[in-house]
Amino acid sequence: MTGPSLTVLAPILVLIAACAVDAWVYADAKEHLRRGHPAVFTFGPVRIATPEAWFLGCLIMWAVFFPLYLTVTGRNPFR
Repeated sequence: MTGPSLTVLAPILVLIAACAVDAWVYADAKEHLRRGHPAVFTFGPVRIATPEAWFLGCLIMWAVFFPLYLTVTGRNPFR
């Protein structure tokens, strides 16, 4: 077999998919802000309200921030 193996390609494909989702979160949060309905999450002193904050949160801790973003924007797939 020639070319990269699946064990090399799988993490790269996951990283590409995660970056695409992060870009979607940023664009969607920006659209919510433009329409006057920003996606805002507050927990004690922590406040996430800008598209940039959502993007960075998803980039750093995707497993936490992406479901949180979906919930805040009313797209909760767990309902």
